[in-house]
Amino acid sequence: MLARIRAGGIYSTHLDAKRVNGLAYGQSTKWRKLLKFWPLYLMMLPTIVLLLINNYLPIAGLIIAFKNVNYVDGVFGSPWNGLNNFKFLFSTRDAWIITRNTLLYNAVFIASNIIVALIFALMLNELRSRWLPKFYQASMFFPFFLSMVVVSYLVFAFLSKGNGFVNNNLLPLFGMEPISWYQEPKYWPFILPLINIWKNAGYYTVFFVASMVTISHEYYEAAVIDGASKWQQAIRITLPQLMPLVTVLTLLQIGRIFYADFGLFYQVPLNSGAIYSTTNVIDTYVYRALLTLGDFGMSSAAAFYQSVVGFVLVFLSNYIVRKLDRENALF
Repeated sequence: MLARIRAGGIYSTHLDAKRVNGLAYGQSTKWRKLLKFWPLYLMMLPTIVLLLINNYLPIAGLIIAFKNVNYVDGVFGSPWNGLNNFKFLFSTRDAWIITRNTLLYNAVFIASNIIVALIFALMLNELRSRWLPKFYQASMFFPFFLSMVVVSYLVFAFLSKGNGFVNNNLLPLFGMEPISWYQEPKYWPFILPLINIWKNAGYYTVFFVASMVTISHEYYEAAVIDGASKWQQAIRITLPQLMPLVTVLTLLQIGRIFYADFGLFYQVPLNSGAIYSTTNVIDTYVYRALLTLGDFGMSSAAAFYQSVVGFVLVFLSNYIVRKLDRENALF
């Protein structure tokens, strides 16, 4: 019996020694990897610093949403305001309009950009020339780099009532009178998505074209042997291979579905009050309210509201995707 106890004690001591040695080995391995890949970590450091400064430090400013900020006491010294800033935001008669516009426009933007980019990518994939795909990609990608100030002037050149290309050249061909585009809200639910597609579809096309390069040609060779047409190859091979990327891009955009492109909704319509009913979104409403009232608390409450809703929607969308196809989920 005593021998067993002694043997057990020796065995236990041996296990403890192995654990200690294992931990020491694991720590030494981590340090070896750190020393081996230190140039990569050094390259990553500026991005981490910028991320901390721009994304994490401002989180402390969320307390503004719950305070009645004044310049005398400062942010941290101002009295707490509870949920009054949120009540002010949602008690206005424009609350439903700006929420509806923000959600519907972004839903249309997400769907249209993905669909149009997929179509463009499939068309580019069929080009056998060496230079044409590069030319078309550059041409479609170029609008993405234009600022909304430049885009607003281009749109004005088309839609100006007096000198616009549409009123002076296109509408007379159909016997139509000139239209005051910046005074008619009914046209902007169609104008804004078209501008958004023109500006951003090329950006997403690049993602899909790059992903198509990774698809094995053996799939297409087998499909040709089986007599599959180009359309069947696109539907049965290319699109299924691109679905993980489509899912990721969609989920990432859903996270910002409550954030609108400020330039698109403010600068392109030229801040025309006559079309607020179809161009006013949460971002432009908060900006105008801040200019008029100078209420930082309400503006911060709106930003907090956007962040929380976007966070919830990403988790909900990812949960649905995870139930349908676990491999395509983000986490």
